[in-house]
Amino acid sequence: MYPNFFRMTPDDRIRFTAIITFLQHFGWNWVGIILSDDGSGDDESKELSKMMSQHGICTDYIVRFTHNEEDFIKAMRIINESSAEVIILCGTYSVNFIYFISCIPTVIETITFIFPPTWNKLNNDFISNFELISHSFFFVWPQKKQLDIKNYNNIVNFSIKLNDPLLEDIGFYFFSCLTTNIIKNFNLQVFYGFSAKPCKDVKDISHVLSTYTTLPSYAYRAVYVLANALHGMYMKKTKSPQNGFQHRLHKYVRNVHYMDQSKGKVYFNERGEVPTDLILQNWVFLNSRLYYATISIIEGPDYVPKKFKNIRNPFLWKRGKIPVSRCSDPCLPGSRKKFGSSIHKCCYECDVCPEGEISNISDSENCMKCPDEEWPNEKNDRCVPKLVEFLSYTDDPIVAVFSAVSILCCLLTGLILGIFIHYRDTPIVKANNRNLSYLLLVSIMLSFLCVFLFLGHPVDVTCMLRVTSFGVIFSVAVSSLLAKSIMVCIAFKATKPGSPWRKLMGAKLPNVIICVFSLVQVIICVTWLSISAPFQDRDTHSYQGKIIIQCNEGSVIGFYSVLGYMGLLAAVSFIVAFLARTLPDIFNEAKYITFSMLVFCSVWIAMIPAYLSTRGKYMVAVEVFAIMASSIGLLGCIFFPKCYIILFRPDLNKKAVLLENKG
Repeated sequence: MYPNFFRMTPDDRIRFTAIITFLQHFGWNWVGIILSDDGSGDDESKELSKMMSQHGICTDYIVRFTHNEEDFIKAMRIINESSAEVIILCGTYSVNFIYFISCIPTVIETITFIFPPTWNKLNNDFISNFELISHSFFFVWPQKKQLDIKNYNNIVNFSIKLNDPLLEDIGFYFFSCLTTNIIKNFNLQVFYGFSAKPCKDVKDISHVLSTYTTLPSYAYRAVYVLANALHGMYMKKTKSPQNGFQHRLHKYVRNVHYMDQSKGKVYFNERGEVPTDLILQNWVFLNSRLYYATISIIEGPDYVPKKFKNIRNPFLWKRGKIPVSRCSDPCLPGSRKKFGSSIHKCCYECDVCPEGEISNISDSENCMKCPDEEWPNEKNDRCVPKLVEFLSYTDDPIVAVFSAVSILCCLLTGLILGIFIHYRDTPIVKANNRNLSYLLLVSIMLSFLCVFLFLGHPVDVTCMLRVTSFGVIFSVAVSSLLAKSIMVCIAFKATKPGSPWRKLMGAKLPNVIICVFSLVQVIICVTWLSISAPFQDRDTHSYQGKIIIQCNEGSVIGFYSVLGYMGLLAAVSFIVAFLARTLPDIFNEAKYITFSMLVFCSVWIAMIPAYLSTRGKYMVAVEVFAIMASSIGLLGCIFFPKCYIILFRPDLNKKAVLLENKG
């Protein structure tokens, strides 16, 4: 409507921002809005609702207090049924408001109002009914300015200013002066009911100002802004024509900049506003007295609300505690919002974060995944490092058991080796090639020691040595048993006169068998390590909340080739030993080899499904158990009977007994 517009107070959006900050401070996201009955708050409520929605605050209802009975009853029902305990007023002040809210039973006990600056007239007009809106919050402008009416005597002569539309009305009402407009004079005299007379030297206006000794600070400032602009314009000598007055005045008003009496800067910002403080107060009606508490001073030019001091004082709140104005209870950290059928984003349910995800703030709409190296804690509100899992020497009792058994068995194997070396010239040791027995005992001893490659924190070196070492060691051991079984068969074949098998008797054949069959395993292992060697791997997905430090085989084909070849050797050795088990001789090892290979094959066949069905350190434990069980099987089935004869039945460890048995 106006070509030039200057606002003495900040835009309503400044107050809206302060309201939003205030609501967010208490977590209120479910509010109602009441409009004035004159329609002045319609645009204001739309802008406020829009801004609140952008900050996650929902408007449950917008109602208007009205004289229409049907609408009046409907508005009261909406407010009564709503769970919103905070109501914001929009529009200009209306005297009908007190009557409207007095008809709503929940107001006195539960509702907290937030009023705009124009509603501060309530403190004068309805002090007797103020308990209805006690403990409410008001946005007010700075204090009013007190006028000294002595400075305004004898400054206006109405007799020479009767052509001014504003002054002629004031002159008629306060001094009964006729205006220059005859029709207007007639209408005013009829309306006010008294007769007026021409004005003559009316200069004393003190009785007019006596009823208006205070002015709002922004009104006081407006006068001084215009005065400073006029002063600046007339101090500047110019030859501009008179018809450019309005344009020049606009320019000087726009650029006005001075210090007021309180040392505050007065100027217009880029929005054409004079930065003015906004004060948030709490009004409490107690014992027929009205108490004011300043909650925050919102200062320009940034208009960021300061901390709300003493805001949790029970004296400031109805029922002595801060209300809860929410559509739904807040979702605690560790959960997220689940929106249902409601159109409002403030109405939702709370769902626990999915597995592996967290939320570390209240009312989170989404949960965040933890990094691969971390996992949610019990409350799902923060990520914590995952437990690192491997067969640890310090944390796993089973490692201590494996270590103790392995060392004891290794020492026992060494003891048996020492016994065999000590009794190397006895028939039972010499039978079936004692060098093969030595080699087999050394292989078993090394198999017990290779267990330690599977224990503790795996690294790339131990990963490469694990399977390859026990694969080669067991290949040597099983090749030794195969050589023993073959030599048993050849020995009994060579007993016949003129048998060609006699040529194969000696130390060369067993050595060739062991070297050839072990070399094949060595070639497989070298090829595996060359193409795709095992390495340390961190498995972060198999188990929740755990990082499994394990060895990745690199090449699955290489891994199963080592095990497959070892199984093939064991099967061949078992078959040969099984065929030679019935050959006569008290020192015949074939039946012991048969039984040992049966134990060996049973252990590794049972290990396969157990190995495939486990993960992490338990999979390694299965491997260690299989190595130890098969090694103990070889040691017990083959060497324990011989040690029994050597140590406890020396009468059977004689060549005469052997010859007698042959005979």
